[in-house]
Amino acid sequence: MTHPAFAILMGGTLTPTERLGQQLAGTHVIAADGGMRHAAMLKLSPELWVGDFDSTPQGLIDQWPDVPREPYPPAKNETDGEIAVAAALARGAKKLVLAGALGGTRSDHAFMHLLQAARLAKEGLEVMLTSGEEEAWPLLPGEREIDLPKGSLFSVLGLDTLDGLTIAGARYPLAGFHLPFGSSRTISNVAEGPVRFTLSSGRAILIARPHDFSGA
Repeated sequence: MTHPAFAILMGGTLTPTERLGQQLAGTHVIAADGGMRHAAMLKLSPELWVGDFDSTPQGLIDQWPDVPREPYPPAKNETDGEIAVAAALARGAKKLVLAGALGGTRSDHAFMHLLQAARLAKEGLEVMLTSGEEEAWPLLPGEREIDLPKGSLFSVLGLDTLDGLTIAGARYPLAGFHLPFGSSRTISNVAEGPVRFTLSSGRAILIARPHDFSGA
């Protein structure tokens, strides 16, 4: 049984790469407000466009006249990205690629996307955030393997205290490690290939730079 995968085009920075193209291949696409500007660059045609459209120029609307739009008032309780995610979930999404969720001019939005990803992962969804140059995944108790290029940089950011953290397949492995909240111990590791993570308790965000080999 296949699980529907959705890409959400968000308003942050997005650099087209071969890896990003592979991650987006075969996904359904929903655009959140100004994130629609990425669609042409990625050669994607969204099936839905949502938001308050306060960051969407008329020229972009004119460029995509056939994409159904769901407008929302600017005075709303959710971000455009959260509305787009809800639309994907209503369509049966089990896997989400939040493209353009990192970087950009609004660090508050980028940080909120990371927190929302952790919540969605706790609800059983597979979530990945990307700017093309950087990628992020929630890490929750259990085991997980992330396929990273050999020599690329990654960091684990604890959202609270982490216990039983094991990192294998990296230059600086850990085994059953206790990471206090706010510790920088797990910043700037180097992948030796696919990296395997095990966590007993706590929540974290893995941030990787798959094209950055400065630590190699």
